[in-house]
Order: sequence, then C-alpha cells, then structure tokens
Amino acid sequence: MPSLPPRPSLPSLHSLRPASRGQASGPKVPVPTARAIVDCAVYVDGHRLPGRFTHSAAIAEVRGRGEGFVWIGLHAPDEGQMTGVAEHYGLHELMVEDAVQAHQRPKLERYDDIAVLVLRTVSYVEHESVTTANEIVETGEIMVFLGRDFVLTVRHGEHSGLSGVRRDLEENPERLALGPSAVLHAVADHVVDQYLAVTSSIERDVDVMEEEVFSPAHHVPIENIYMLKREVVELRRSVSPLSTPLSQLVQSADTPVPKAVRRYLRDVLDHHTTVADRVAEFDEVLSSLVDAALARVTMQQNMDMRKISAWVAIAAVPTMVAGIYGMNFDNIPELHWTYGYYLVLGVVALFCGGLFRTFRRNHWL
Repeated sequence: MPSLPPRPSLPSLHSLRPASRGQASGPKVPVPTARAIVDCAVYVDGHRLPGRFTHSAAIAEVRGRGEGFVWIGLHAPDEGQMTGVAEHYGLHELMVEDAVQAHQRPKLERYDDIAVLVLRTVSYVEHESVTTANEIVETGEIMVFLGRDFVLTVRHGEHSGLSGVRRDLEENPERLALGPSAVLHAVADHVVDQYLAVTSSIERDVDVMEEEVFSPAHHVPIENIYMLKREVVELRRSVSPLSTPLSQLVQSADTPVPKAVRRYLRDVLDHHTTVADRVAEFDEVLSSLVDAALARVTMQQNMDMRKISAWVAIAAVPTMVAGIYGMNFDNIPELHWTYGYYLVLGVVALFCGGLFRTFRRNHWL
C-alpha cells in the first residue's frame, strides 16, 4: 500500500491563545532620564546661562569653564533615570538607592566630597471639620545632593515643588553667587517655612477640638481626638529628626557649606526649633484632651449607672409585693378582703413615689 503523505502540523492551542494582559510583550523600554528632570540650569556668578542643557551637557559646561555650578531638579526618578544622572555626577550607588526608594528619615550623610541632606516635607490637607476629616497632614520627601560644582534636588510627593524657590533665588544673584550651598539653604528654609504654615493650621484644629471636648452641648468621639493625635505624631516624625542635620550644618566646619551660608542656616535652625516646640505642645494638649474625654465618658457612665440603680430600686418595691402575694398559700392576710387590692396598690405607689422624690432630690434622676 502506498504511504500517505504526512499531515500538515496544526498550531497548538497554546500558540493560538492570545497573550495575557499580565505578560510582557517585549523587553522593558527604559524611560529617558529627561522625563524625571523638572529643570536643569547652569549658574555662573549668580546668573543663569541662557539656553537649555541636558544633565550631561550642563556638568560638561561648568567643568569646561572652571566656574559656576549646575542645579538639577528631579521628581520621583526610577532607578534607571537616577543611574543615568549618577554616572555623570559621581554619585555612589547607595545614593541612587536612597533617591529612588525614598521614605528616609531626615539625615545628613557624607560620601567623600558629596553631602546628602534628606528633608521630610509636609502639607496641610484642607477639610471642613476636624471631627469629620480622614487626613490632615500629607508628607513627602526632598533629597539634596551637594557637590563642589553641582546640586541635585530629588523630590517625592506632589506638594513639594521647588519652582518658587528657584525663581526667588534667580531674582537674587548675590545669594546664588555663594554656590550650590545657597540652594541647599533655600530648600531647607522653604521646607521649614512649610512646617510653620502647617503648624499654624493644625493649631486652629487643636483649638477647635479643645472647645468641642469641653463644651457641654457637644459630644466628641475619642476616635476623632486619636485621629488628630495620629496626624500630629506623623508631623513630629517629619519635623523633629531634622534638628540634628541642621545642627551639623551650622556647627561643623567639615561640611561643604561656607561660613556665609551657615549664618543663614542658623536662622533656619531657630525656626525649626520653634516648630518642634509647637508640635510637642500639640502632642501634650491632645494627650490631655484624651484624658479629659475619657473622664467625661467615665462620668457619664457613672451617671447612667446611678439612674439605672434608682429605677431598679423603685421597681423592686412592686416586685417584692407581687412576690409575696404571689405565693401559693391560702392563709395570707387581706387575701380575701374586698379592699385589699386597692390598699396594696396604694402602699406600692406611696413607696415608689417616696423613692422617686428622694432620688430626684439627690440628682440621681
């Protein structure tokens, strides 16, 4: 029998199945570094050079001139974008990791001749009432990489923009002429000024909460006080740790910050101390409000228990009489008397009325 020609191979079910949405259709395309750069400028003698620069061209321009510095502002860069900047500016790989991951505590670190200052930013969330708000303080982060001829600002969070800081500095060439450390001071001053604004807004909320707690006509759930206290604790965690880095910048001569800029930073440190004291005061006030609210709840529970006890005592009189005359005995006094029922009701009413009057006079009812 002649052999049959082989069947053509059919495509497998797996090859006919469309690719799932979760599967990558190809290699991941890296996002250009320029996507994360908000602004890149070269400053010489306090003035911004005209034209647009890439991060690589900017540092080449400064080092070719032998003067000036670069200020690059980045917003939430990924690892690839930050690595592209680090290759041209000599950043350590640990710096790249911290800049990408964020969520760092305020601190000051040195990597050879580069200093890194981490600041936590805060923003006040507008709300109608402190007793109905779900969030009052929103936090973010700014990292300042300070080198000899450059300064990089990496920010996380939508509320921590630095365009106003850059604009104010460009209008003050004498300050920019002090070098990259002038940018570090301006950023730190801007962040601490935001602390002052937020504490002023929270102070109003604390005052409102205090009035609500001690007002006889209002009942404030303790959960609302805990929510405000939680927001104050979050503010304290962002503000208080910054005291040590600012003190190091002001007092230590080893940092790459000239004496002229350290004088300005001393003023920032004074403002920060004021903010830290106010936040600690808010924490103490809210703790006392929690104690007051708990005492008020306890007092209300005691009043309720007195009322319940008074009504139980009044109800015990007819219960006792009904229990006595409900016993199965034939020879009970006045059991077969015509007016016995009315007499018992009168006696019960008399005793109940006397107890009610006594409890009302003692403010139990």
